[in-house]
Amino acid sequence: MTVVLAHADSDPGRAALAAALREAADHAERLVVVDATRGGARPTVADLAALEPDLVQALRDAGGEVVVDEGSVADPSDAVVQVAQRYDARLVVVGLRHRSPVGKAILGSTAQRILLDATCPVLAVKPA
Repeated sequence: MTVVLAHADSDPGRAALAAALREAADHAERLVVVDATRGGARPTVADLAALEPDLVQALRDAGGEVVVDEGSVADPSDAVVQVAQRYDARLVVVGLRHRSPVGKAILGSTAQRILLDATCPVLAVKPA
């Protein structure tokens, strides 16, 4: 099975990365990382290993792996949902950040769209 991470280089994104790595390691699964930002730098496996070296190693020790998949659509939430469907994901992990009511109304929310559109369970994580 597969865990899909909606990755963003932020505090909520790092909390989601740690949760996704733990979840994948606990079940010896593949972790597929999808960039969930508009125009952000695509993460590499080396980037992720530098952020959470112990958790990446624990996943590898458990027989899992980390891969990066960009998806084939420009919208981040659509890309995450598409990749989750393609890999028949067991779980999608997404980080949450606080947003003002105005920000929500004008820009919408990638996390909210993933929660509504995903065809598998979604774990929403906040930073400590």
